[in-house]
Amino acid sequence: MILNTTYSNKDNDATINQMVGKPFGIWDKLKMKGTGSGRMIITDVSPKLERALLNGPDINYANIELRPKGILVRITRRLDNFTWIIPYYQLYTYLTNGLSIHGQGEFLHFRNDRFLKSNKDFIKKMLNLKVIFTKDYYI
Repeated sequence: MILNTTYSNKDNDATINQMVGKPFGIWDKLKMKGTGSGRMIITDVSPKLERALLNGPDINYANIELRPKGILVRITRRLDNFTWIIPYYQLYTYLTNGLSIHGQGEFLHFRNDRFLKSNKDFIKKMLNLKVIFTKDYYI
């Protein structure tokens, strides 16, 4: 699900909290050493995301926020902000010449550059949270 989050909206906040949980508390954020990634450059997206978000030749950036039951991919396009909500059970990641995030039939690919390399520890943290979340649902 993709939401336009340029402006605050209580309905959007309620939808996000229902799908991926409320944000981590301050103590959890300190224990985890942060719940947000640095910005990364988007190089390729699925056709549906491209029509909705990435109009034009501008460089587009995104960052990832961890939540208890999923992640939020926050995409910045010019002056607009969009949030792609991905629960952990729909999240798939691939490290092939960069980072590729797949969910809900869509994908987003990040460039393999210094921005991605500086987020290496964050990506490991995200994958560990996904494993912890999904192990409760499989025998």
